Amino acid sequence: MNRQLKTLLLVLVASLAFVTTTQAQSGRRRTTPEPAAPVPTPTPDPTPKPKQESKSDLGFIVGVDQSDSFNSVPLSYYSTVMNACADRLRHNSSATVNTASQLTRSEAIKKAKAEKTTYVVYLRFTSMAMRDYSSQEAELEFIVYAPTTAKVATSGRSYKNANNKGPVVVQPPGGSGNIVYQEQLLRRAAEDAADRILKSLHLVM
Repeated sequence: MNRQLKTLLLVLVASLAFVTTTQAQSGRRRTTPEPAAPVPTPTPDPTPKPKQESKSDLGFIVGVDQSDSFNSVPLSYYSTVMNACADRLRHNSSATVNTASQLTRSEAIKKAKAEKTTYVVYLRFTSMAMRDYSSQEAELEFIVYAPTTAKVATSGRSYKNANNKGPVVVQPPGGSGNIVYQEQLLRRAAEDAADRILKSLHLVM
């Protein structure tokens, strides 16, 4: 009898222990681990775009003053020096170049003040000295006015004869000189002026 009682007690204790353990385990909350934060994928640096060369905003307006007209100078000489200077500036720089015939000094200054990035090149013949009553020596004066301020950026005088030195010898109308040849000399003087302008403004290509 005692043995049966002991066996019954053992079974009861074991059952009680099993039930307690099961309840304890069922009462626990199962924690689900949080998902790991995604590792950010490194974004490659954007490849710099090659710098595109844009046309320069710099410009020139080339004009010649005919108000101080000399009787001995054909009108074609004015257009010759204006166009030659403009062509040289256009060819040897990236600037936009326009021309303005019959440009006086006051008009050149007024134009320069109205511009933002455009220089005004003022050309005029000066120092017409008689040589032997059959020809005259012409010097081409140039003045460059800066945009906005109209301050003188550079200035000078250009004169070249066939020997690349000294004033241009200009024959009067009806003279024995070849006008085409004289225009070639004046064209050289204007091109020389343009070269000096670009060099002074540090715009030589």
